Amino acid sequence: MKIEQIYTGCIAHSAYYLESNGEAAIFDPLREVQPYIEKAQKDGASIKYIFETHFHADFVSGHLDLAKKTGATIVYGPTAKPQFEAVIATDNQEFKVGLYTVRAIHTPGHTMESTSYLLIDENGKEYGLISGDTLFIGDVGRPDLAQHVISELTPELLASHLYDSLRNKIMPLSDDIIVYPNHGAGSACGKNMSKETTDTLGNQKRTNYALNPSLSREEFTKQLLDGQRNPPAYFPENVLLNIRGYDSIDTVMKRGLKPLTISAFETLANETDALLLDTRDPEIFSQAFIPNSINIGIDGSFAMWAGALIPGVKHPILLITEAGKEEETITRLARVGYDNVLGYLQGSFDAWQQSGKEIDRASRITAKELESMMESKPIIIDVRNETEFDAEHINGAINVPLDYLNYNLNSFPKEQPFIIHCAGGYRSMIAASILKARGWENFADVKGGFKAIAETSVPKTNFVCQSTKASV
Repeated sequence: MKIEQIYTGCIAHSAYYLESNGEAAIFDPLREVQPYIEKAQKDGASIKYIFETHFHADFVSGHLDLAKKTGATIVYGPTAKPQFEAVIATDNQEFKVGLYTVRAIHTPGHTMESTSYLLIDENGKEYGLISGDTLFIGDVGRPDLAQHVISELTPELLASHLYDSLRNKIMPLSDDIIVYPNHGAGSACGKNMSKETTDTLGNQKRTNYALNPSLSREEFTKQLLDGQRNPPAYFPENVLLNIRGYDSIDTVMKRGLKPLTISAFETLANETDALLLDTRDPEIFSQAFIPNSINIGIDGSFAMWAGALIPGVKHPILLITEAGKEEETITRLARVGYDNVLGYLQGSFDAWQQSGKEIDRASRITAKELESMMESKPIIIDVRNETEFDAEHINGAINVPLDYLNYNLNSFPKEQPFIIHCAGGYRSMIAASILKARGWENFADVKGGFKAIAETSVPKTNFVCQSTKASV
């Protein structure tokens, strides 16, 4: 028997591969399914089932492509209503994978169809729990996502269901079973997830606030809902793609992996209103870029920021990437439903620059330069999230979290110079590129972000001043 966690850091996602006696199952697969197929082939196993814990909001699952390519059966939990062929399991229904048994346990709360899968070995011992977004390490799934698709499912109602699921379905299980959640730290599907990606249920009972047996339903609901940030705008669109279906990843790759000459690139940009997405390193981007292009570096939390900031998953996209990064970029966009890549600039930015075409630049300063400017009391805008800002920030700084930037453009003055920064420079360059594309010019970004600023004498505080918070 083999149970393997396949963790993808850029979207903090865990898929699972179960193999026993020549049969395999995949739990919550990513969009690109070939690695799962190859893993099963290497083990001499056939993929029998694709188990989905729920209709995901933060990524598009690979269930349809994987079923088509392997003949595996897609399984959802009770109440799920997919618009494609699938087995809808009843509560406690069991499925055989080789010598292993997989028991579907309906655990509504994150969503109504949310289902955990109990893994039982050939001796009848309960070994592990694929918990989806019901139970994370250190947290539980947020209950405020389903209402964006089904309005009557209020966060309070789902929180109440989750309270019952945890206490009646999960907490009675043995302390020694291993919890295998769908996400880790960094995911927007929870607010307090651990960096650890597995744990024993017994340890979670001792350390996870949501499993505190003394919590009343009201206290649980309050703690769960308190401090939840607005979900990224692409979440409802991903839910619908997972329910209704989507283009094959092969079709998406064929459409997007189209090299474009400079002339063809310009023509498509003008005719389609496509977003120019430059995925190069922020430092390299800052030195020279195509006017109106947006920088989201491929080497950061690329997919999540693309989903949070690109308007609508159907929006046409033209890529500027480092040579050889085109396929990776299209794949990572497809993971969050952005399938409408029209092609990429052949020869990357170098070809554009060598042709003599117009370029733009982003102004950057060092933390030491900012330190020397502080006596003049510059306007400083911090694009980190609220928790980071509250922990410590520059005295008098204004907090406009990057994911709310498009809703708070009036916080950025056009007639006065200002400074922006994030934690290390990745997010602030995204912000800088968006501002430049929207017509802002008189500002600079801090290289190295707050990490570099912390090493200077720039006055800082951890006092939360509500007057310096932008509306979110």
